[in-house]
Amino acid sequence: MALNSSSSHLSSISFHFKNPRSPLSAKRHVLLTLSSPDESPKPSLRISADSAPKARFIARRRESVSVRELARPLMEYMSLPASQYSVLDAERIERVDNSTFRCYVYNFKFFAFEVCPVLLVRVVEEPNGCCIKLLSCKLEGSPIVVAQNEKFDASMVNRVSCDRKQSDSSVAELTSDTVIEVSIEIPFAFRPIPVQAIESTGTQVLEQILRIMLPRFMAQLVKDYQAWASGDASRQPLGTGEI
Repeated sequence: MALNSSSSHLSSISFHFKNPRSPLSAKRHVLLTLSSPDESPKPSLRISADSAPKARFIARRRESVSVRELARPLMEYMSLPASQYSVLDAERIERVDNSTFRCYVYNFKFFAFEVCPVLLVRVVEEPNGCCIKLLSCKLEGSPIVVAQNEKFDASMVNRVSCDRKQSDSSVAELTSDTVIEVSIEIPFAFRPIPVQAIESTGTQVLEQILRIMLPRFMAQLVKDYQAWASGDASRQPLGTGEI
């Protein structure tokens, strides 16, 4: 079994990655004390960042590919423990521990700003495959982008599974079913833009990420299975960082 990351390829894209920084921070709160010279201090008023306008992006994609079974079956490959996974692309993914990986996503444009997400994901083994879950995400790129690291929440679940095709016992079907959701506080500079327009653009970005990267991920997964089934136990990465 193997692991890969997602990326975007809109009108402007840079093919390089950056080093990780601190993990995603928790929600911020601002503490304001209201008083006047003629009055004793009043109780503190806590104002949550949740009061700021927010936008929500969500995208889902299911990708399947038929795989010709070799001497070692695909189900056996899918049952490998996470410690034996190939990262597929060492330029984009690094192993943190047996079941945790750090993924450097390609740069993409969101409006006029360059964004480079860095994901920390954990792999949970399942009976017919695995579930890849997002633990944290931080943004790199333009200063206004970096400033959003304390102002958004993100979740991602990618379930990878295999089933044997009933019409042909020598062919199995490999499937990746992915859902990404992002909720972000709208930066002040973006607030004149209608929320619907921001959400539409953000959703298109997520959909483009999945549309481009899932087929690539599946192709690399099939290639890794073929190497493993042919007796290659090296688990060497296959990718070079290019789309």
